[in-house]
Amino acid sequence: MTPDDDMTKPNPSESGRPPLALIAGPTASGKSALAIRLAERTDGVVINADASQVYADLAVLSARPSDAEMASAPHRLFGYIDGSEACSAARWAQDAKREIAAAHEMGKLPILVGGTGLYIRTLLDGIAPIADIDPDIRAAVRAMPVAQAYTALTKEDPTSAQRLAPADITRITRALEVVRSTGRSIIEWRTEKQGGIGNLIRLSPLILLPPREWLIDRCNMRFETMLEQGAIEEVEALLSRPLSAELPVMRAIGVPEIAAWLEGGISRAEMIERAQIATRQYAKRQYTWFSRQSPDHWTRRNDTLNNKSIDDLVIKLQ
Repeated sequence: MTPDDDMTKPNPSESGRPPLALIAGPTASGKSALAIRLAERTDGVVINADASQVYADLAVLSARPSDAEMASAPHRLFGYIDGSEACSAARWAQDAKREIAAAHEMGKLPILVGGTGLYIRTLLDGIAPIADIDPDIRAAVRAMPVAQAYTALTKEDPTSAQRLAPADITRITRALEVVRSTGRSIIEWRTEKQGGIGNLIRLSPLILLPPREWLIDRCNMRFETMLEQGAIEEVEALLSRPLSAELPVMRAIGVPEIAAWLEGGISRAEMIERAQIATRQYAKRQYTWFSRQSPDHWTRRNDTLNNKSIDDLVIKLQ
């Protein structure tokens, strides 16, 4: 965890605060099964914290819990946004606050589950109140090659540049457009985060970090299972709509690969291989993020989950 990452530091005065369970980790690590088991044991409400699972159009490719699984306990913020929209971390955090408050009002345990670290961080720590970016500045910055943008950032906001990889085009362009539009570094803005609930709740966090080889095998098998469960039809439905290629649903893992196969650009075998590689790379990024960015005092679990280990964890999270 870096010095400015303050996600829910331990506080001795937490005892009177309403509880919030958090189950996080990379894709295919077993989060959903544990969340459902905990909800069944505690009369809890499962609240999605996965950026892909918010979209109605990605039931299969986002590995959203099945209808039967969601019927076993209340589930919130799953598939509630149409693919024609782009959900931001700020929007999701507001929706999550509402669902957490509703669960508390009903006397139920809210159980946050997902693998999108930015969503979790925004909910707990809040978000920087960065002023609106000038549209002309945004267009000019985002048209720049990454090397040019990085060179400009090293001159205009060297502190931010030092923290970013030279090829990280998303974060580089964001930092550059912020400093050009507001005259302040994005790092300065982030010291003024607002709206986080970390100091208002009693958090019980659990990070699942199973053995990497086990996780890789799960990722590979998961995509082939998705094809059998309707992933191809899901992509066909997306392609039948006039959606921008820049929307999150069109860039979700599996969508570009299946689309390329449907259009005859690649073979089925190549489609599967590309999607499996993308899934593994995504899981690796999530694994690294939760290993390094989540606070040291958050509980981590490094083994695979079986029924007994799930039951043991449920008891600890209650």
